[in-house]
Amino acid sequence: MYRCLALAVALSSLHATAPAQVQRLFPADSLRGEIEFLQPPEILLNRATARLAPGSRIRAQDNMLQMSGSLIGSKFAVNYTTDTYGLVHDVWILRSEEIRMLPWPRTLVDARSWSFDPVAQTWSKP
Repeated sequence: MYRCLALAVALSSLHATAPAQVQRLFPADSLRGEIEFLQPPEILLNRATARLAPGSRIRAQDNMLQMSGSLIGSKFAVNYTTDTYGLVHDVWILRSEEIRMLPWPRTLVDARSWSFDPVAQTWSKP
C-alpha cells in the first residue's frame, strides 16, 4: 500500500509541460523568402535555383539544426542569409507567428533602405 501511495505521489509530481517558444533573434542581414529543398546542396529560393553554402545551417521551427537531405521536397517560409559568394548560409524555417512579423525585407535593396530594430525584431520602411 505504501508503495502504491509513493508511486502515486511520484507520478503526480511529474507533469508534462510544453517547452516555451523562445523568440529567435534574426540578424539584420537576413531576408525573408520561400525555400524548397532539392538534392543537396541545390535549393529553390523564391522560385530561383540557388545553392546552400558549405557549412550552411538550417534551423527548424524548434530551432534545432536540420540536415538538408532530410528536407528534400519540403517547402517553407524562411529567413535566410547569404555569404560573400551569394550562397545561402543560414536558414531559419519560420513558425506561424514569425511569418506574421511584417514587414520583413525580401531583397537587399529593401534591407539597405529600411531601418531594423534588433531588440523588437522589427523593420520599418522610410
